[in-house]
Amino acid sequence: MPMKLDVPNGGAAVAAAAATNGGEAERERERDGDELFVPPLNFAMVDGGVFRSGFPDGANFSFLQSLGLRSVICLCPEPYPEGNSEFLAANGIRLFQFGIENCKEPFINIPDEAIREALKVLLDVRNHPVLIHCKRGKHRTGCLVGCLRKLQRWCLSSIFDEYQRFAGTKARVSDQRFIELFDISSLKHSPMSFSCLKR
Repeated sequence: MPMKLDVPNGGAAVAAAAATNGGEAERERERDGDELFVPPLNFAMVDGGVFRSGFPDGANFSFLQSLGLRSVICLCPEPYPEGNSEFLAANGIRLFQFGIENCKEPFINIPDEAIREALKVLLDVRNHPVLIHCKRGKHRTGCLVGCLRKLQRWCLSSIFDEYQRFAGTKARVSDQRFIELFDISSLKHSPMSFSCLKR
């Protein structure tokens, strides 16, 4: 049973008491049938109907279901895990997989054509809401989002700031160079924001 603390301006004390009873609250939610929504690693909204993250697992499925996804863009080359494939099929979510190797070497280039094809899927609002992911939601995802930002006419310093926010100390100069040199002229769409578009 929670203790009542008679402390002036006891907001901190109430928060501490609530924290000690956190396990109790979680057990109560489970008894009541409430689900916990756990986003995947590095999850964020990119734009209206566009999300990014690291590789989702079973603990994230309820959260992903709440997004009402139509599509997932996976940038990893490995076969998609069976549990994830079953989740997508059960929820009518289409998988677009672009097998981009995780390039740690400084002179190994990101495949321009794979990013270009992934961008075409991303720009098609019929695929929205869409989740873009790679292993950790940092480098490959950061490159695709960075190229989208070029289409949205973001300045390079803002694109690199966003990239570095997700990559942290693992930011790669080669990724940023790829984004900087990526030619957007052949892509038909250049939306400022998907939020403005009718679906």
